[in-house]
Amino acid sequence: MQYRNDRKGMPLSILGYGCLRFTKKNGRIDLPKAEAEIMEAIRGGVNYFDTAYVYHGSEAALGEILRRNGCRDRVQIATKLPHYLIRSRAGLERCFQEQLSRLKTDHVDYYLMHMLNDAETWEALKEKGVQEWVEEKLGQGQIRNIGFSYHGNWENFKRLLDAYDWDFCQIQYNYMDEHTQAGRAGLQYAGAKGIPVMIMEPLRGGKLVELLPREAKELIAGAEPACTPAQWAFRWLWDQPEVTVVLSGMNTLDMVRENVASASKAGAGELTAEDLELYERVKQAISRKVKVGCTACGYCMPCPQGIDIPGTFRCYNEMYTERPRVGKKEYLMTTAFRKHQNPASKCIRCGRCERHCPQHIRIREELKNASGELEDLRYRAMAWLVKTFRIWS
Repeated sequence: MQYRNDRKGMPLSILGYGCLRFTKKNGRIDLPKAEAEIMEAIRGGVNYFDTAYVYHGSEAALGEILRRNGCRDRVQIATKLPHYLIRSRAGLERCFQEQLSRLKTDHVDYYLMHMLNDAETWEALKEKGVQEWVEEKLGQGQIRNIGFSYHGNWENFKRLLDAYDWDFCQIQYNYMDEHTQAGRAGLQYAGAKGIPVMIMEPLRGGKLVELLPREAKELIAGAEPACTPAQWAFRWLWDQPEVTVVLSGMNTLDMVRENVASASKAGAGELTAEDLELYERVKQAISRKVKVGCTACGYCMPCPQGIDIPGTFRCYNEMYTERPRVGKKEYLMTTAFRKHQNPASKCIRCGRCERHCPQHIRIREELKNASGELEDLRYRAMAWLVKTFRIWS
């Protein structure tokens, strides 16, 4: 495993474990499976684990796994404050104490303001006493480093980064998002200030692996050195010295092992001109095919109408990255062949989803577009049969 230091000299594994995507069974995290994957990662040298208050069950699962295996002191825990839910300093303290209880620890190594997207919001938080509270916790050692996670444009990122003496920050960044959100300009600005940058969505929620168009897959398959799509995506990030940790939502042992192996030999400044040309060609192939840039983060959920928004967009994209019948079949199986049907056409355009989308997707419009293409005559007929004859009841 390769390591890069934070501002205080703490070595952090360049591969971090993103704890949003633990496998769930019957709505609950499959703890034995998550435990096997986390412990495999720790044995491979991963020491940075990222979770959040609003990742349902994630903090508690991570805390229990670390407690069971007596390895809390071998890892760095990062979790996030849902500042958008906080109304007072008392509420802030209650939330933090609940997080410590879930994580079964007396301190958080890296604490983030979750989805802090502009300096004005930070100023509003300061008026609620958040800055004083943070500095008190830093002084007591209950928080070791303070930072923020960000989804927004470069200009707001720069203002926010300059608004406080942050210890680190976290941005969405991958070879498809090189010049969107904070982007390369934000990464380099943070690097120039000596602020470590943690990377989320390195694979765009798996889209840079599972939903690559056929042309992009063929380009990667024929490239040298021989690497999987995920390895190419990680190499692009680790090639940049300003990147400190790349988070991966690993939920299979094979995924953990592949990523650990990649992180054991990755270095900065190793990509050749030929490598960079490959990325450009792959980006062009993807841009020609993908309809909606959804990362399946789930922040838009739950939908009041029960629509699986990320699932709908996955099927919609599959119509173009794979073949139309592939996306339509998947959509039929996941929305019509169930007791409570949840097609995109049920959208009532309330807009609740859009207020929480980090990608700023026009979800209501895209659901309408997806519905128009996915819910054809065959779909409507099959959905009617399932509902009328109660096939799934």
